[in-house]
Amino acid sequence: MRLRRPIRHWFLPQEHDVLGDLQAQMTITLAGIEAFEAWAAGDLEAAEKVGRIEHEADEAKRAVRVGLRDTFITPISPEDIFTLSQLLDKVLNDSKDVVREAEVMDMAPNAPMAEMAERLEEGTQHLSRAFEALAGQGEHSYRVATAAADDATKSARRMEKVYRRAMSELLELEAEELPEGGHLREVMGRRELYRRLSRIAETMADVAARVWYAAVKEL
Repeated sequence: MRLRRPIRHWFLPQEHDVLGDLQAQMTITLAGIEAFEAWAAGDLEAAEKVGRIEHEADEAKRAVRVGLRDTFITPISPEDIFTLSQLLDKVLNDSKDVVREAEVMDMAPNAPMAEMAERLEEGTQHLSRAFEALAGQGEHSYRVATAAADDATKSARRMEKVYRRAMSELLELEAEELPEGGHLREVMGRRELYRRLSRIAETMADVAARVWYAAVKEL
């Protein structure tokens, strides 16, 4: 009796639209930053929305990672997709942390914070367009992506200018003679919040730089 050899099945990994997943994370991130901007402009009830959306973004980030694990070929480098997703996550996480820190210090957002948040939302809009263009692929799409990334970098730089001006104003306040350190708590609290916002600007610039890095390898 002739024995049959067992049939071996070879399976390629399931294909995922990883750039679509990344765009979905970007869309959620933008919604979170819009809520953050609303909070910074004085809508304190938007704080809850920032936290809720941040949790949604965590799920979107996980979808990107699962897609990368299960996909055989990706439109752009898997490393670039992973890094872009990770940096987006940091932008929103750090924004949520600003809200939480302000609540812990019982310190409502002020005009400089509102202006920095406005620049952050503006830059995130540019990043959203960059991510959309990356998903389009092709030379024209990659050039559109890098142009949008440049715009996001400009927003980050404008955010840094607001930060420097706000810190300068704090130094002037700190130099005032106040009874029993009257504004010391204000100065220290604002300094911490401003620095946290400045770090978000740096991360936004990092996202823009990574868009460039991902695009130029495909041109």
